Amino acid sequence: MAETMISLDDFWTLRKQMPIIDARSEGEFAQSHIPEAINLSILNNQERIEVGTLYKQKGPEHAVLKGFELVGPRFHQIQKEALSGFPEKKIIVYCWRGGMRSQILSWLLEMVGFEIFRLKGGYKTYRNFTFEEVRKDLRLLVLGGKTGVGKTQLLKALAQNGEQVVDLEGMANHRGSSFGSIGLPPQPSVEQFENLLAEKLRTLDANQPIWVENESRKIGRVILPDRFFEQMIHSPFIDIQKSETERIQHIQEEYAILPKAELIQAVKRLQKRLGGLRTQEAIADIEAKNHPSWIRNLLLYYDKTYDFDLERHEEGKTKHLDLSHLSLEDQLHQLLQAKHQLYGN
Repeated sequence: MAETMISLDDFWTLRKQMPIIDARSEGEFAQSHIPEAINLSILNNQERIEVGTLYKQKGPEHAVLKGFELVGPRFHQIQKEALSGFPEKKIIVYCWRGGMRSQILSWLLEMVGFEIFRLKGGYKTYRNFTFEEVRKDLRLLVLGGKTGVGKTQLLKALAQNGEQVVDLEGMANHRGSSFGSIGLPPQPSVEQFENLLAEKLRTLDANQPIWVENESRKIGRVILPDRFFEQMIHSPFIDIQKSETERIQHIQEEYAILPKAELIQAVKRLQKRLGGLRTQEAIADIEAKNHPSWIRNLLLYYDKTYDFDLERHEEGKTKHLDLSHLSLEDQLHQLLQAKHQLYGN
């Protein structure tokens, strides 16, 4: 079947109808890729380096010949893998610039009956879009509050209520503290995080308020895009307040179920800030399953950190909201009222 070249605009529609195949090396794919894409490499990591070096030293003709020498013996394997994985024989293909590797893969699969849609400009075109998308002007509404006030739970409830919400910690696979990675998958690269964020933002109306949780510039190893973070700092900010008892209970429900050894390692990572005595007390409480005690101990540190962080936000754009002892429905009602006060209807 014939190959069809598609633009990025075409891609957004077609991606809903068929698999996306990334023809780059496994290392490039691991670094970042189009979400939901599947890697089917033409050249592996070492082969890519070898061909690239030859291209620089002797030119494109030598590089092409070397590429075919390396990958040629695997042509039938690539075809078999594609036939097994994509029996409908209809796929989108891309490589770095939409050039040789995706072209070769397209040619190989056309010979066994595939209908191919190849992305013009390849991953580079997609990445240029996502880079710009996460740096565009937005109307953010930042939900803050000390550790344990249930910000993530409130964001999920807002989303279920039809509000525009971006879950930064969910995308980063990290809860934003020393305990943040426990029980979660590995974090994406910074570039892949931007891809995930851009994919979400393109589905939202940038002219309407978008709820995000207050974060520092880094969520674990992920760094927020510069312009996005700058807008968070200068956007309207809702400071959620709850009683200490509610906060400890919420943290206990979320963290007490996690492996004891990992909780202890997380406390040890904070030793320089907690001091030796408080660190040992917290570890002893974890060992004894005295969860309210170690949580209360650590809140002394996290509360000071939050107070310092709060100073970054403009006081004139900060609204303090006490949601202590309210039902989830009443908390949502107050949050929506605050949104209307800060942004209007």
